Amino acid sequence: MREHRLINTYKNELQNYSLEQLRYKSEEEVWSIGQMYDHLILVSHSYLDNMETCSTLNEVQHLGKTEFAEKLFKFGFPPVKFKLPDELNTPPNNSDSKDVLTSRIDQVILRLNQWESKVDDINPNYKIEHISFGWLNAREWYDLVELHFHHHLRQKEELEQSFLSDGCVN
Repeated sequence: MREHRLINTYKNELQNYSLEQLRYKSEEEVWSIGQMYDHLILVSHSYLDNMETCSTLNEVQHLGKTEFAEKLFKFGFPPVKFKLPDELNTPPNNSDSKDVLTSRIDQVILRLNQWESKVDDINPNYKIEHISFGWLNAREWYDLVELHFHHHLRQKEELEQSFLSDGCVN
């Protein structure tokens, strides 16, 4: 069983934040740490839902990933900020406690662990389309969870620096 080290690091580091820090927003349009966690959890479940759907398909899809997605899976996300389309840009929840966020991350890890030994048995030509990345198979949806957590590391560091520089300490 994989350790999901990065996701566990996010989970463990939740304990380092006060409730004030978790919900702190330096500006109205900037997410709090708690909102970033909520986003990561929701998107992870969405990716895992797509992975599970791939496991139920029985029609082959010959189309593949976009050129951008090919590079993303090879090198990871580029160090740039992405603007979500307005219809996908609803502000994440900013009211969960550390315990609730920890429990929600545990659910992501549980799902990853449950599928780890099965994901490679799913036909790689059974795919679901991602709005930006093209057609992804179950393994790609599964791997995208960890890639997405990695992508948000820089944002996490920026948000931590923001509340520290603005005097929002434990």
